[in-house]
Amino acid sequence: MNPQSISRKDFIKSSSILLASSCILSAEQTRAGENVVENFADKTLVLKNVRLETGFEYDGDDVIHTKTELFTVEIEKGKIKNVLPNQPKTKAIDAKGLLMLPAFRDMHIHLDKTYYGLPWQAHLKKNKSVKDMIAFEQQVIPELLKTSIPRTEKLIGLLQSYGTSFARSHVNIDPTSQLDSLKHLQLALANKNKSFGAELVAFPQHGIYYTKSADLLIEAAKMDIDFIGGLDPTSIDGSIEKHLDFVVQLALDNGKGIDIHLHESGESGMKTIEYLIGKVNENPVLKGKTYVSHAFALRYLDKNKAEEIAEKLGAAKVGIASTIPLSSSPMPIPTLYKYGVEVLAGNDCIVDHWNTFGTGSILQKANIAAQIYGYRTEFELSRILKLATGNILPLDDNGKRQWPVTGDQANVVLVDASCSAEAVSRVSAVKSLIHDGNLVF
Repeated sequence: MNPQSISRKDFIKSSSILLASSCILSAEQTRAGENVVENFADKTLVLKNVRLETGFEYDGDDVIHTKTELFTVEIEKGKIKNVLPNQPKTKAIDAKGLLMLPAFRDMHIHLDKTYYGLPWQAHLKKNKSVKDMIAFEQQVIPELLKTSIPRTEKLIGLLQSYGTSFARSHVNIDPTSQLDSLKHLQLALANKNKSFGAELVAFPQHGIYYTKSADLLIEAAKMDIDFIGGLDPTSIDGSIEKHLDFVVQLALDNGKGIDIHLHESGESGMKTIEYLIGKVNENPVLKGKTYVSHAFALRYLDKNKAEEIAEKLGAAKVGIASTIPLSSSPMPIPTLYKYGVEVLAGNDCIVDHWNTFGTGSILQKANIAAQIYGYRTEFELSRILKLATGNILPLDDNGKRQWPVTGDQANVVLVDASCSAEAVSRVSAVKSLIHDGNLVF
């Protein structure tokens, strides 16, 4: 189960690159899952024949086509330096008409927990509760930690092969792994720092009080993490208030954001969301920095209640991170968008003891969302791309190009598609990834 073999030779064959030092890229084949990164931190990376979206074509009020043109793009010091009229005869990497899109972002994943790189094994027996899974983790974590660094790097390689250059990773903070899961993940990310970025959530997978994790979370909050996590306050820790008050205060004390796992549906799930909204409104510094992951309780609301809670979430700037689950009761994502709620998407688990699914493609999540919510038109498909890109779109809703522009971070993918709508509809193949101006493959 190695990530797909990625060849830079195919991409840069018969082309050269214009560098400040006039160096030429090597064309060696990358080994499976081990992307060879070309570091252009202090140099200029030039790409020609880059396809960019330039506007919409209309039939009346309906968008029927996305217009594109070829450009030459200069990247310097990790940022977009210039977007120029195409110069097909210049010495540069030839993008061969591939479409440039913002690099993809997986905003809910567990990089520290995976069987990826180990022999295949399917999911455990059905109907295991979260508490059952906690007991199982307490058994398997010590063994998994022995190889967690190389397996995490392999998993990152898989994500990169699908065009992802950034992730928000939840990482276990629990009495079994102590702080080792976090330390191992930080080492793996350090090894990938030129080709991949991440923000980390200190996640009490075994509960804050169900197991004695509070002191560990306090320790983790002082380390290089970005968010304080939480887990099903009612069913795991037996109290919404005690659990969330701890999470909120820890975030405030350490200048962190909040991202809690909430699988609970029904009354306890909704009370948890409402309580968190209230805490954010009491502490406005948390607005735009607070998220509910999964939030399955939203799936079972009637239209009026969904609109009511979506309006509250939007006003408090509390976001939702979803895996876009396939279900007869889908997440009300269109309603969340209606009220300006930030919606992020992630793969969550990839081949681990929680879930055997997950391809590593966040573009596929946008495709699944399009199918669930009936997004079939050129305009709708082009808009839902934002689930894959962390809400960055090449064109605004009026068809004006807004990305890339000078000064944007040079995190881009080249895909085999004519436009964003086709990329989403066909889950188009990713041919190249550039992270912070470095050519990953």
